[in-house]
Amino acid sequence: MNDVAIRVQNLSKRYRIGARQAGYSTIRETVTDLAVAPVRRLRRLGQPTPPEETIWALKDVSFEVKHGEVLGIIGRNGSGKTTLLKVLCRITEPTEGQAEIHGRVGSLLEVGTGFHPELTGRENIYLNGAILGMKRTEIHTKFDEIIEFAEIERFLDTPVKRYSSGMYVRLAFAVAAHLEPEILLVDEVLAVGDATFQKKCLGKMGDVAREGRTVLFVSHNLGAVQQLCGSVILLQSGTVVERNSPERVTSMYLSDASESADGVFDLAAHPARPQKYASIIKRIVLRSSGSSSRSFFFPDDSLVVELLLDASPPIVKPRLAVAIEDASGRRITTLASYLQQSQLPALTGRSTVTCSLPRLDLGPGRYLLSASVGTKNDGLLDSVDNAAWFEVGWRNNYGNGEPYYGVYGPVIRGSEWQRIDERSGYAGIVDDSCIDLLS
Repeated sequence: MNDVAIRVQNLSKRYRIGARQAGYSTIRETVTDLAVAPVRRLRRLGQPTPPEETIWALKDVSFEVKHGEVLGIIGRNGSGKTTLLKVLCRITEPTEGQAEIHGRVGSLLEVGTGFHPELTGRENIYLNGAILGMKRTEIHTKFDEIIEFAEIERFLDTPVKRYSSGMYVRLAFAVAAHLEPEILLVDEVLAVGDATFQKKCLGKMGDVAREGRTVLFVSHNLGAVQQLCGSVILLQSGTVVERNSPERVTSMYLSDASESADGVFDLAAHPARPQKYASIIKRIVLRSSGSSSRSFFFPDDSLVVELLLDASPPIVKPRLAVAIEDASGRRITTLASYLQQSQLPALTGRSTVTCSLPRLDLGPGRYLLSASVGTKNDGLLDSVDNAAWFEVGWRNNYGNGEPYYGVYGPVIRGSEWQRIDERSGYAGIVDDSCIDLLS
């Protein structure tokens, strides 16, 4: 028996940018097009034909997944992850290459994929099971488990077009996970729903993996990828950069911050900047108050992030943000100009903006910075993930010689502890230098 569940060979997918896709037209549109076609042809006479602009969403992608293997796929937005799964699900055809799938496939590419909006939740469960090739009796044996997992019993006979996005994804995930496809393709659906539901989904996916079914898991949740996957593929600009252990690939994914020994990071041509954004953020400089640039800090140091911007044309009512993540890609905090009481003035030409923290208050380890700039009306104008990094060390910060352990959590805050004497009501300060370690 062939032990390969998925085989992808030299798979490529090309899109024409701005090209109008063929589709259904109304009679009115057809008649209008016939009437104006001669005028359009006359206008184009003597004019050069604009060059066709194309983009390769995937390029020469090859890999194999064995039965029972859980493979993670990570990469930046626009790296080709969703396109790859759509090709595997036969939603879109490849431009070149081929993909073979051996087994019954269940997919969850986006909220409500495969659901008919006019049908009820109950009817969609049976419809999806039929699409997977299951008999009605097989679906019936799993029905109660699906409803219990999705927690939508009250709305079971309501058309799913009236469901909220959370209800939609709960039912969609429950169907995909419980109807026992041999191969399960999951694309970032855990980003929808509350924390309790996400934890529940991760637990179910762990059960699916232990049952020996094949799983392709696309996610930006690197913790979940490390927890569930035996190996991981890193996609970059539509090509496979690396396939290895979760620890090695996630480390590689997070290591594209510009190299710097002195806290100065050149972002003019950063690999994590999506092509759709202009190169506005040119440089990031890290320093502590009154010091020169550096990349090593202590928890009680201040942190100053200096952004050098090229605002051409001017940016009116700018919204800037700096995000701090740990070495596993987990977001620690976001520092945003638009969340402050006083707003930034308009930016014109070469501008420098600083963001300051009076105390860093982070435990020892390596941290990553991402930066973005935009406006409320235009959205993001530039965004760079892993734009910079810095190290935090430990010393006798609070004067008591106590060591730091990673299990305490990444955020360290000073706190005051008191003992209350119930008989006298006397409040005695036990230790005004103790620390409260928050995870």
